Amino acid sequence: MAGKREKPEEIVSKLRQVEVLQGQGATISEAVRQIGVTQQTLYLWRKLYGGMQRSQLARLKELEKENQRLRRAVSDLTLDKLILSEAAKGNF
Repeated sequence: MAGKREKPEEIVSKLRQVEVLQGQGATISEAVRQIGVTQQTLYLWRKLYGGMQRSQLARLKELEKENQRLRRAVSDLTLDKLILSEAAKGNF
């Protein structure tokens, strides 16, 4: 059975919660139990979103959308170039 997928904003807030709990003297295992995830999930989240703030997260989303749009444009232009080069070979 698949688990619930948290949104990046929720992940950042849960990472902050773990930091606060550790600051209060809780161990990592106690902290992850309180936020309801496993230690492996916590380490994965730290690797992906560690040290990020909400404003940085919004910027990351914006950049990912822009990157996707640019990749699509490059692939379209590459396809057009290939079509034109094939058409030019046939004319000579």
